[in-house]
Formats: sequence, C-alpha cells, structure tokens
Amino acid sequence: MSVPVIAGLGTAQPPSASQDELWEGFFSRHFSGTTRSLAQRIFANSGVTRRQAAVNPLLEDVSDWPTERRMRRYQVEALPLGKEAVGRALTAAGLGAGDIGLFIVCSCTGYATPGLDILLARDLGMAADTQRMFIGHMGCYAALPGLGAASDFVTARGRPALLLCAELTSLHIQPSSARVDTQQIVSHALFSDAAVAAVVVPGGPGYAVREVTAVTDTSTADHMTWDVTDAGFRMGLSPKVPQVLSKHVRGLVDDLLARHGVASSEVDGWAVHPGGPRILNVVERELALPPLGLAASRATLDEHGNCSSPTVLLILDRLGRTTPAARRIVMLAFGPGLTLYAALLDRQD
Repeated sequence: MSVPVIAGLGTAQPPSASQDELWEGFFSRHFSGTTRSLAQRIFANSGVTRRQAAVNPLLEDVSDWPTERRMRRYQVEALPLGKEAVGRALTAAGLGAGDIGLFIVCSCTGYATPGLDILLARDLGMAADTQRMFIGHMGCYAALPGLGAASDFVTARGRPALLLCAELTSLHIQPSSARVDTQQIVSHALFSDAAVAAVVVPGGPGYAVREVTAVTDTSTADHMTWDVTDAGFRMGLSPKVPQVLSKHVRGLVDDLLARHGVASSEVDGWAVHPGGPRILNVVERELALPPLGLAASRATLDEHGNCSSPTVLLILDRLGRTTPAARRIVMLAFGPGLTLYAALLDRQD
C-alpha cells in the first residue's frame, strides 16, 4: 500500500499592507471612543507586521456591506487566487489538472454555488470524473481534516488528490461601533487573506503523511464562533481559548508521537497555527519546545497574519524552503469546537 505524500505546495496571496498602515489609514478611524486606545494596543501587540487583503480597507471600506454583496465579491476575488495556488502546486508536483482524482476545497469566508471546486475544476481542465469535496465552517484547522481526507483517498484509490485552502477574511470587517468589543478588535488585528494548495500522491519524494488526528472539547463550543450575520461573518473569540489548548495539546501530541515511536526531541519542525501570540506561547510552553521551535510559525504570523485555514500550510511551505533539515514535522491547528488537529509528516527523498 502506497504512503500518501505531499509532492507539491503552491501559495498565492493578494497585495500586502503594513500593520501600521492599516491602523493609521483605516482602523484608527473605524474604532472610536474608549475602544480606540484599546484597539491601538491590541494592534501593536498582535505579532503582525504585514498582512494581505484581497479587499484592502485602505482602498475600499466593506464594513457596511450586506452579506450578499460580500459573497458576490468573494467569488470574484477567490477564483483567481485559488487558480494561482493550484497551478503552482501542480507544477511543483509535476502533474496536470487532469491527473487529479479528488479535489478538496476548504473555505469558511465565502459561499456560492457553483463553488470554487466546480469553477476551478472547469477552468483548470480537470477530468469529468474528478471527485470533489467542499469543507466549510471548520475555520482555522480545516487544512488538516482536508489533508486527512486527501491522504485517505490516495491510499484507497492510488490516485493523486488536490487540497486547496482559500480564505478572504478581509471581506468580513464588521461595522464600526463605539462599544468596546475586544473579540472584534482582536480578529480585525490578526486576520489576513491567502490561498494554499497541496498535491498528495501515492509514494515518491516529498512529505509523507503518517497520520492526522484530532481532539474536540465540546464543553467549550461557545469559545470560538463564526456567525453569519446580515453584515458579513462575525468572529467570536473567547480569551479562554489558550487555557483550553493548554489542557489538551500535550496529550494530543504525545499520543500521536507515541503511536509512531517518535520522541518530541526527534521532531525537526513544528508548523503550529498562529491564532495569535498567546496561542504560540501556550503551545511552546506545554510542549517544552526549544527557543526557536516555533520560529516558522512566528515569522508567518509576522509577515502574513492569521489567514485561517491556509496558514498552517504556509508554515509548512516555509519550513520546506528555509529549514532543509526539517525531516520530521508536526502540524497543529485549532478552531471551533474547540477542536485541536495534529498531523505527523516525514520527508521522503
């Protein structure tokens, strides 16, 4: 039985702006009253220096748009971004669109039918019998169940699969308010846009996917929410999230590594979703990681913000390019549920 292997990654991002530019040019006016000084501190301590936006608030204020208008714009912006990421991933894997047996799309920031899966399959020339799967509303951890489904398909069918994570969080800036809403301030300070695609094939060189696993604490389901409102999608983010992660992350990782006879010290690279600086600090502490263990995750947060589902794949791409010694990698991502997902990869030459 062939081992599923990530044979190619492709990334695509819209134009960027500095955090300072976004604050001075838009958010300093978007927040008012006592909220403004709080927001300024949160922006300054976000761990983000630059972010990308398909709909840049410096050029276009969508905060008062109805959801219908935001969804129409999602399709316009997400399609070329997804096409760019998929094209790069296929090129890196040395495959054509017609070789793909299963096409999985993860996105929680926009919905339409026909969706990205259908339109991209059409525009890229995928075969008529290509199977498709759309994963929505899983949020920041969606890449890992997507990777798990792609890997299972490759193992069962012996054919390549393609995963695309595409998020346009810039479409969901909420209407301005003088009321202090720390959760909205945090989300507006962190989130960013990106698309990342991964090609998974049966065997060969690349990162072998050894296992994808998860744990969900349903008693904390209200700690992270993503509500569809008349003014876009609204994030709910409890300050207790790091506390819940601290309770579960060590057990999840220890159990995963134990099943494969691997010690934590034998992991060369950590791709940890940067939900924010506090999230990374908690993971670093609970897993007793070395000082530079989360360098790739912190650098991704710094340069790209929190892009929701594509982010952990951005970190994997960074590790592959900048840390050639990273032969064994653990990926971690967190989201609604509260849910923690983990994956164990190792490089095959």
